[in-house]
Amino acid sequence: MAAELVLQDVSLQFGGIKVLQEVSFTVEPGQIFGLVGPNGAGKTSLFNCISGHYKPTSGSVRIDGAEVQGARPATLAGHGLARTFQHPALQLHETVLENVLLGAHTRLPGGALEWSLRTPRTRRAEKELRAEALELLERNGLGWAAHLPADELSHGLHKGIELCRALLMKPQLLLLDEPAAGLPHTEVETLIATVRRLRSEDDITVVIVEHHMGLIAALTDRVVVLDHGAKLMEGTAAEAQSDPRVIEAYIGKDADDDAA
Repeated sequence: MAAELVLQDVSLQFGGIKVLQEVSFTVEPGQIFGLVGPNGAGKTSLFNCISGHYKPTSGSVRIDGAEVQGARPATLAGHGLARTFQHPALQLHETVLENVLLGAHTRLPGGALEWSLRTPRTRRAEKELRAEALELLERNGLGWAAHLPADELSHGLHKGIELCRALLMKPQLLLLDEPAAGLPHTEVETLIATVRRLRSEDDITVVIVEHHMGLIAALTDRVVVLDHGAKLMEGTAAEAQSDPRVIEAYIGKDADDDAA
């Protein structure tokens, strides 16, 4: 079941530098929600606060009503959160399938001792997870590459591997960090179809940090625009693109690229 995400007055400070300033918004279950803004606006820092890689200086982060501010990524996985990164962190000399299976760590039964003993329960779980990982690869057009080393695949396919790895965690809330970065147009279209399917068929809430405004406009129900770590506006992608404050924030930064 898709999860609700609520941020209330989330702030982040490193020394005397204010990275985020009292950012608040709600992502309803099943929404596709965008975080946009100029370079340096604080988008990735906010993602890091949600996903447990940074601990907010103040404020509240709640998933389905549970306070998770400051929780570690492994704990957040138990709340149904999974995340991809702008630059996928893969084991390049391992196969595509083995890379995807790394996402299964939160679903393994028993402890380290049981797994070292290779009990019937752990062997059964491993077989089931391997079959599920292969199915995810097939579903996302990567079945043909399952047994190839990851370093033989392109950057765009690396992003697909990382997405499958995140999906193997069975998320209710999926954070996608610039999933279209470096992708050709045809692969962006495939990505749009994939994210739509995640919402409609898998019942996953999706939050996207992205510079590709065409993708944001095609996918999102709502967006929050950040600038200098503060929330500039919230609304639809069309409202954001026509908002004078947003246009001004992008002038002289990367407005031309983002409008493309």
